[in-house]
Amino acid sequence: MRRLRSMELKIITYNVNGLRSAIGKGLPEWIEHEQPDVLCIQETKLQPDQFPALIFSELGYNSYLFSAQKKGYSGVAILTKKKPDHVEIGMGIGKYDNEGRFLRADYGDISIVSVYHPSGSSGDERQSFKMEWLEDFRNYVVELQKSRPNLILCGDYNICHESIDIHDPVRNAKNSGFLPEEREWMSGFLSAGFIDSFRYKNPDKQQYTWWSYRFNARMNNKGWRIDYCMVSEPAKVWISDAYILNEAVHSDHCPAVLKILIS
Repeated sequence: MRRLRSMELKIITYNVNGLRSAIGKGLPEWIEHEQPDVLCIQETKLQPDQFPALIFSELGYNSYLFSAQKKGYSGVAILTKKKPDHVEIGMGIGKYDNEGRFLRADYGDISIVSVYHPSGSSGDERQSFKMEWLEDFRNYVVELQKSRPNLILCGDYNICHESIDIHDPVRNAKNSGFLPEEREWMSGFLSAGFIDSFRYKNPDKQQYTWWSYRFNARMNNKGWRIDYCMVSEPAKVWISDAYILNEAVHSDHCPAVLKILIS
């Protein structure tokens, strides 16, 4: 397996809540300013024939898209300056791949994933689907790690892990995204050999990546930290920095950044 030479990579995850909408709000100019080496995008909400690949190629990016079958729904993408050795579309599990939730790019012995975990906020049926996904996702990436040990799993997980990750832990304790069983899953996922890079580098910082469009939540910073750059244990030594870009306003989410230094 080819190893990457010594390098630093800037990886950003961003749920854009509609790629075409975000482009209309200045996303290409923001990308040009931030210059991520890899940008993992969630909630593209478009079909392949609607994907503005030319915009991204003019910025110097190869682009890869995995859309949901349902129009205007879900979908993930990866923009990358360096062309991957291999791109894996989906997980091979139909009920999830139909929703366009998992896209992987391999570079040497590193794999970077853009993943969009389901939300359970619309009702019991989707909450049940979310819990099924969480178990299947964990099983999938734990198995994947046997052949691709250096995993970087970037995306919207739709879960706040601890009280520090949400503005009002008491009143949100019965809301999807902060349910006890979801938080327990996250603890189990981390104990299975994955690192929450932001919390690893910022153990006491209270900062969010999503705000409701209602009640002036963003203006009042009543948010949730649900977007993560997760790093598998073998790649932990490469984490050089992790932070959140609260000033980016192309979406109801904001980007989370991971910098890795491979020596």
